[in-house]
Amino acid sequence: MNGVSVKKIVEKMNLKILNPEVDIKNRKVTTAEVNRPALQLAGYFDYFEKSRVEIVGMVEHTYMQKLDREEKLDLYRKFFSHSVPCVIFSRNLEPDGDLLKIATEYDTPVLSTDYGTSAFMAELIYYLGEALAPCISIHGVLVDVYGEGLLIMGESGIGKSEAALELIRRGHRLVSDDVVEIRKINKHTLVGTAPDITRYFIELRGVGIIDVKTLFGVECVKEKQNIDLVIKLEDWKKENEYDRLGLEEEYTEFLGNKVVCHSLPIRPGRNLAVICESAAVNHRQKKMGYNAAKELYRRVQENLQKSDEEEEED
Repeated sequence: MNGVSVKKIVEKMNLKILNPEVDIKNRKVTTAEVNRPALQLAGYFDYFEKSRVEIVGMVEHTYMQKLDREEKLDLYRKFFSHSVPCVIFSRNLEPDGDLLKIATEYDTPVLSTDYGTSAFMAELIYYLGEALAPCISIHGVLVDVYGEGLLIMGESGIGKSEAALELIRRGHRLVSDDVVEIRKINKHTLVGTAPDITRYFIELRGVGIIDVKTLFGVECVKEKQNIDLVIKLEDWKKENEYDRLGLEEEYTEFLGNKVVCHSLPIRPGRNLAVICESAAVNHRQKKMGYNAAKELYRRVQENLQKSDEEEEED
């Protein structure tokens, strides 16, 4: 079953295990949504989504303390019989011994954090959303250029890695070379990372494998980056027509999300790094509301209108 193990959540969120005899390695979380079990602790289990991580805050904790022991035992057994992935107490709240005993009987991990409830929920949802996001692997190079995630694609040997290396030398940061893992965080956000085995490495034909982190320093690498722009490198062909103004945006699609895409013809003497930098900055300008192509079009239209008016006056 796909999912994130409770053990990984414990390590990532720095959680304390309150019943260590329970196996957390094979316990899986399969949804990024979490639940505060207030209604369930009141005895209402209709529509209870048992696949979610259960987070107990101050409200739930004080409510349980006010119940008599028989009520609590009955409630705990009903609750843990649903086989929830785990229960996490926020604010370093301590569950009573009966809860820990019954949770252990049902093989359910009980964990604790010193975070406030809302802050912890937000951080956990973000982590699970990223870890459980749909993922694909594509052939390309991902570089952080002026804060814009630039994904360079093209046929093998066309010069993607060489362009990335020049960008690194100009102060930008490598995320992944050759293989990029793309995760769909939401309908607006794609995040790219490198596979563990190739992280920080670049393959240069004729030279071999180089370690960017070792050669250029940690400031030249990055673990993950949102994908904002795609540049497709292709061999220049005289008969092909290439966009020279950029009035209309072209897009490519990953996991149902559209990303702005530019096709870049390769000819001897073209400085790919400078072009990539310019494309990244131009994309940022467009996001900030300025489009150079539209500004040029506006000026041309104004000039034509002015010329027509002058002709009418003559």
